[in-house]
Amino acid sequence: MAQETVTPDGEVVLSEEVGNVRVVTLNRPKQLNVISSKVVKLLAENLEKWEKDENVKLVIIKGAGRAFSAGGDLKMFYDGRNSKDSCLEVVYRMYWLCNHIHTYKKPTVALVHGISMGGGASLMVPMKFSVVTEKTVFSTPEASLGYHTDCSFSYILSRLPGRLGEYLGLTGARLNGKELVAAGLATHFVPLEKLPELEKQLLSLNTGNEAVVSSAIKEFSTDVQIDEESVLKKQAIIDECFSKDSVAEIISSSEAEAGKEGNSWIVPVLKGLKRSSPTGLKITLRSIREGRKQTLSECLKKEFRLTINILRTRISGDVYEGIRALTIDKDNSPKWDPPTLEKLDDERVNLVFEPFEEDFEFNIPENEQCRWDGKYEDSAYCRQ
Repeated sequence: MAQETVTPDGEVVLSEEVGNVRVVTLNRPKQLNVISSKVVKLLAENLEKWEKDENVKLVIIKGAGRAFSAGGDLKMFYDGRNSKDSCLEVVYRMYWLCNHIHTYKKPTVALVHGISMGGGASLMVPMKFSVVTEKTVFSTPEASLGYHTDCSFSYILSRLPGRLGEYLGLTGARLNGKELVAAGLATHFVPLEKLPELEKQLLSLNTGNEAVVSSAIKEFSTDVQIDEESVLKKQAIIDECFSKDSVAEIISSSEAEAGKEGNSWIVPVLKGLKRSSPTGLKITLRSIREGRKQTLSECLKKEFRLTINILRTRISGDVYEGIRALTIDKDNSPKWDPPTLEKLDDERVNLVFEPFEEDFEFNIPENEQCRWDGKYEDSAYCRQ
């Protein structure tokens, strides 16, 4: 499995016990708390232990430094590009963790300031309570890199109002804290200066009563009013453009709207779409569309297939080219293969959606009594 770079900062995940409350802190501040193999393993171990511990009533997750989490460790994926399935273990463990975050049996609170992107946001959105501030920045930029909206986001985005999910997934558009609450991707907006006091209050509650926890957060939260220029005020145009059947038609419709008075905000959106990976865009659109009719389990199983096939470069090596251009060489000049939407037919896209042999599918236990089974160690991949 691809290994992360060991930093001198100590543990990448910190855990703290305060009465009946447990606090987990993502502790890679210099790397914006990106999610590595060790981070995934420690988070899963802690969450399982705390759910099974009758003394634990409430779990809080936060990030050290100026970010909550910038998502997956892209360098880890890039460094493993020439070794077959070097990142399969961490991918499997991450999807397993995502499932358990969505279905966790005890109240959870995410205290989110700074960047919360991609896989990092999967540690925020599904929580029972997700608290954001004026410094919070959310985005799902994976499609532009030749990847796809993963870590349960084909499930999450497909359930947003209208075609907002397609818009966010394809464009990687950023939302601020107030927009996240308005869109239903976070539960409370709390001014950053009040966040330490809120955390102190939560730690003193010593209870897992959701009504009590909610009431405590509300004491510090404020109602949100989004700006007139917010993309959330453009829902009608987004629905018109991003309801089209294909990426090409979405771009064409957006071009038509961009020419109308007052729609200059669409121009940079179009620019971003046109410079994004055609492969990433087509896969992401289909995944989100399918997600509307799929359960959480079905979305996670589908996303696992997509991730492994993309990392195996089954139809394109765009994910590695995107990472290279953005974070390695930083030339921002990726050479996509294929270079245009027209040169990528649907039959080729179908290949990354094909089911694996049953033993090699992502396994989610159906029996609630065994919900913590199905770990990577129990999978066919580990036995190979």
